Amino acid sequence: MSLERLNPAGLSPPSGFSHAVTATGSRLVFLAGQTALDGDGRVVGETLPEQFETALGNLLTALEAAGGTPADLARVTVYATDVADYRAHAAELGGVWRRLAGRVYPAMAVIGAARLWDEQALVELDGFAVLD
Repeated sequence: MSLERLNPAGLSPPSGFSHAVTATGSRLVFLAGQTALDGDGRVVGETLPEQFETALGNLLTALEAAGGTPADLARVTVYATDVADYRAHAAELGGVWRRLAGRVYPAMAVIGAARLWDEQALVELDGFAVLD
């Protein structure tokens, strides 16, 4: 499996994402949207950073169950109910990402969502990975 991260000089320098990722491999893993649900199906965490940490942990747990690691992530989409709050906590969220997933970044987007499936959820992450 090979993922190549491309960040062309003509684009704004990326911070916490890659502009493009090319993937060569034999197995795609599509990761369902993960929120801050605990093992009992309850949303945990009152703040966006708390919920982001749990949601990312859930996404990485699903990836690991499929045989992948954070370095195999080709794309992650973040859905936030309050993009201004997401931006305000960007440095803290970046720290959570680096602690759980490392410094190799997939192609990413943050999309504002009026509401997520679980009413208490502030953030949801989905994505896909490429494995050998």
